[in-house]
Amino acid sequence: MPTFQRTTWIDAPLDTVWQFHERPDVLQLLTPPWQPIEVLRRDRGLDVGSRSEFRLWIGPVPLRWCALHTVCEITPTQRHFIDTQTEGPFLHWTHRHQFDAHRDRQTRLTDTIDWELPGGPVPNALGSGWITAELDRLFTHRHQTTQRHCTQPQPPRSPDPIRADI
Repeated sequence: MPTFQRTTWIDAPLDTVWQFHERPDVLQLLTPPWQPIEVLRRDRGLDVGSRSEFRLWIGPVPLRWCALHTVCEITPTQRHFIDTQTEGPFLHWTHRHQFDAHRDRQTRLTDTIDWELPGGPVPNALGSGWITAELDRLFTHRHQTTQRHCTQPQPPRSPDPIRADI
């Protein structure tokens, strides 16, 4: 079974990177502009039992893709969650999202995907190069987006109103 992996150091603490991934709009933020994917549903954040549903387009053909979160573990220095395709184009798809703290200032983000196309070894051999290239392009975008959102300076707080006693 083919495996894809991308690791990036994010210049932000673990809590910041994890909270970004908990955002209700994170799937829209992480979807690259060139990908014809519509987020139809996302519920319960990253918790076990959470479901996400997408519509993607392969040429003019719409395809439904559903994923179920099967694992979500949180410790002070590590966090991860796993989603598994329950309906979609792959025979098998398991995506592990791993977050590791480094000295409270950085987070190592690793996405690992085990996948398999239907139809046996021939389609997998023929599609492997293209799928790996597309995953590389997708996760380069996702990790850059995560870096950008997690390291942007927060807007300054409004100053307290000045009180003048008359």
